[in-house]
Amino acid sequence: MSDAAAVRSPRWARWVTGLLVAVGAGAGVGWAAATALTPPRDVVATTAFTLVEVVAGEVGSSINLNTVAQWTPEPAGSNQAVGTVTSVNVSAGQSVAAGATLYTVNLRPVVIAQGQIPAFRALAQDAAGADVTQLQQALTDLGLYTGAVDGKFGARTKTAVKAWQKALGVPADGVVQPGDVIFVPTLPTQVALDTEIIARGALLAGGENVVRALPPAPVFTVPVGESQAALMPTGTRVEITSIDGGLWEGFVTEQLADETGMIVITLAGKDGALICADACASIPMTEQSLLSSRIVTVESIAGLIVPSAALLSAADGTASVVDNSGVNHPVTVVTGARGMSIIDGVADGTSVRVPATAE
Repeated sequence: MSDAAAVRSPRWARWVTGLLVAVGAGAGVGWAAATALTPPRDVVATTAFTLVEVVAGEVGSSINLNTVAQWTPEPAGSNQAVGTVTSVNVSAGQSVAAGATLYTVNLRPVVIAQGQIPAFRALAQDAAGADVTQLQQALTDLGLYTGAVDGKFGARTKTAVKAWQKALGVPADGVVQPGDVIFVPTLPTQVALDTEIIARGALLAGGENVVRALPPAPVFTVPVGESQAALMPTGTRVEITSIDGGLWEGFVTEQLADETGMIVITLAGKDGALICADACASIPMTEQSLLSSRIVTVESIAGLIVPSAALLSAADGTASVVDNSGVNHPVTVVTGARGMSIIDGVADGTSVRVPATAE
């Protein structure tokens, strides 16, 4: 290459580069002008849609799970009788009142009475104390004693004890042995005897904790996983099918994770009422009961229904629908579930657009 060619070459390159830059700048200006001068696309006008009618109906959501019902008896009284159990006189869950015979030991009845102090000694004339007060009150409740409930075992108390013993069919000696009575905190109550200890022919040495009191109702729980628990916040309503086919209503009160990672949801009745009302005795006392239930995740509400896809949301959070003429109608969304929504603001029968999803 000559020296002249070597000098001209850079000048030619700079010219070509300048030309390309000018062309590129012109194209950029043209694109910017086209963008600035083109009006924004109307999404509603250009999106494919179908038409549906606003109709009356209901919207709600629920899931079906099992509710577990289980009684939780608490220790209530101990046996002090010594000998062989000759009969068992109550069944699990039976409601008993003062003076009821729970079982017999060596043919001698063991009865129940109300009191905070367990039987621990023989009670006879001239004894005094809170345990005597309990005995006097029990005899009063049975209509056998009309004296003062003062904790003093006098002649009138002895007479009442003899009358009570005669009614029970035991020797009327006026002395109440420790094994004759089991005092429990509250009566009447539902009881369950420990069947591994109290059984016909079983030997008792005294001191066995055999009486358990049942609460007014079993505990109702729903074991679920995390995803299901998220659908059941406090206050969620649960419709429970009872053993006899009736319908009970419970509400979620708390969620606790157990040792396996399962979340146990506890239910309670409305305003403190019992879930099982007056039919709690129908639930077996000795095992868990699985009851079919409907968890109401969204309460059903009646009104005018549209597919949720028909709703347009504005930046300020308001909603609207577009009719078949393209007119926008502001609406209030009352509730929504499973792709449908209840709305206010348009008339029944109005045709509204539902945007179609492009393939």
